[in-house]
Parts: sequence; structure tokens; C-alpha cells
Amino acid sequence: MNQPQIKLYGVALSGHCHRVKLFLHLLDIQYEQIEAGADVRATADFRKLNPLGQIPVLVDGDVVLSDSNAILVYLAKRYAADSKWLPQDAVGAAQVQRWLSIAAGELRFGPANARIHALWKMGKDDPVRAAEIGRDLLGFMNQHLASHDYLASAYPTIADLACHSYVAHAPEGGISLDAYPAVRAWLARIEQLPGFVAMPRSAIPEAA
Repeated sequence: MNQPQIKLYGVALSGHCHRVKLFLHLLDIQYEQIEAGADVRATADFRKLNPLGQIPVLVDGDVVLSDSNAILVYLAKRYAADSKWLPQDAVGAAQVQRWLSIAAGELRFGPANARIHALWKMGKDDPVRAAEIGRDLLGFMNQHLASHDYLASAYPTIADLACHSYVAHAPEGGISLDAYPAVRAWLARIEQLPGFVAMPRSAIPEAA
């Protein structure tokens, strides 16, 4: 069966884009990756895809979606409905949603923001506060993962993919993972999944 031609607009160093790219690879779905730097996102053509000018954007035939977590849900329902990536029972679905919310909240305003400040000197939020949020989150995750192999279930779900990229790259924002052995073990489990593809490391030496 031929896969439809999916287009993914994004940039390589974005964790939001990487979580979608990672899921496409784990599902073995062919897609075209289109570089969408700031200049592309400012164009009228891109704004037709996402008026907010944000990445990632996924185009699948007539379907155009933005927001990385929404895209993960779409791919799970559209291409992996018979799998465990997105549980269908009430409790399982709620547990996944909890971690998707954390990915859009504490993870975004913690490790992701700290990394943005360190790598690109960008962002309106306080980098010190971002690091504090990141360490609080990692402590919470470490406690949870000390007795769980994965975030939302006994097996990997899109919750793990939503959280992996920015946690794995937290050291680029100055947030060490040394104090969180359960988190590091969880990262290793995700990275051993068949089809896993890593987000590139920063080329900035002091942030590596």
C-alpha cells in the first residue's frame, strides 16, 4: 500500500518539530521535510498553512495541521489506530493527555525556554526561572519514572515522544541530567525503539 505524500514544515533543532519527525520514523511513514526558517514562516504562503506562523506544520493531502501535540494525536489516530501509541480507554487517554499538557506547559517553559536562551539568546522569559521550572519538572519525572518504564503507560505512547526531545537536550540549556537516573534510563529506552532518530545536538560548544 502506497503511503500518501506527507509534508512536514519545520527546522532540525526544534524539539516541537522533532517529536513529530520521530513519530513519523517510528511509524515508518514516508514524508517530505521542508525547511521552514523564520524567513519562510513570514511568507504569505506559509501563513495560509498556519496564520500564527509557527512550526511544525504537517500537510497530509487536504489535511493541514499545526501544533506538535495535535499532530501526534492525528498521526496516532490516522496511521496507528490499532496500536498502543494513543490508548482508547478513559484512564489511558487521560494519562496521555496529562503528559501532553506537561509538554506544552512545564516542559515548554522550563527546559525548552532555557535552551532557547542558551543557544539563541532569545525569549522573553527569565532563563533562571526556566531552569528552576526545568529542575522541578525533572525531579517530578524522575520520581515517577523510578517505578514506571514510560510516562503514561506500561508501554511507550505519544506522551513519551512529546516529552523526549526537550528533556534529552536539557543540558544544552544548562540543565544537567546527572541527578535524574530514572529520567536517563527512560531516555535510553525511547532511544532504543526501532526507527528512533535523534534530534541534532547543538553546534555551540559551551551548550553541547
